[in-house]
Amino acid sequence: MISRYAIAEWFGRSFEHLPVEERQSLARCALKLAPAPPCPFRHDMPMCSKRGGVCSIKLGEQPPVITCPRRFSEGDLLPSWLARIVGFPDVYLATEVPFMRSPSTGRAAGRVDLVVAHDGNASSWFGLEIQAVYFSGNGMQADFELLLNNADEKPPDPTALRRPDWRSSSAKRLMPQLQVKGPTLRRWGTKLAVAVDRPFFEAIGGPSDKPSQDLNDGDIVWLVPRIDDNNRLVEDH
Repeated sequence: MISRYAIAEWFGRSFEHLPVEERQSLARCALKLAPAPPCPFRHDMPMCSKRGGVCSIKLGEQPPVITCPRRFSEGDLLPSWLARIVGFPDVYLATEVPFMRSPSTGRAAGRVDLVVAHDGNASSWFGLEIQAVYFSGNGMQADFELLLNNADEKPPDPTALRRPDWRSSSAKRLMPQLQVKGPTLRRWGTKLAVAVDRPFFEAIGGPSDKPSQDLNDGDIVWLVPRIDDNNRLVEDH
């Protein structure tokens, strides 16, 4: 039997612990038959904007793989973690900060996901890029339609083969960002931090045998959280 990646978290809730009525209700949201619920990971709790509402997927008992970048927002873990690493007791945060401008139009040509700046010292700051994982294979429309009418206590198995697309998420998406932003921030006298979850990090090589905690080493500060057994985002590496 071929194992298939299934929903791990759906609209901010642990999928395997959802009662039947709530599964059916969330299926209506995923199929756009009802408004999406608020995202529990963001401060102002706006409505979920992720198509289908799938926060993470998992294969059997393996750790969940984060598929929505908003999932990394839980509890301000990432900016707090980065602030502690770089020695900022208090910070200002700015999101989606314009990074470059088109020479022809003057419009923003790129953005940094998050800027973490020292409180009261705007010249002391670090950029933070956050990368979730895309998945390849059939979409989840058929799963949502099945869940809409399924009344079994145990949720049905996934309808199709799908898997995390590590290549598209890393070589095609993340790496070009690092190649442009990393050297540029270095010239500006600061560094770029990058957040990916543990399964993503393992898929692109994992930690060094001798990882350095010296900020003067290298160009990238890696922040690698994971989702624990209680479905909380926690620091890992």
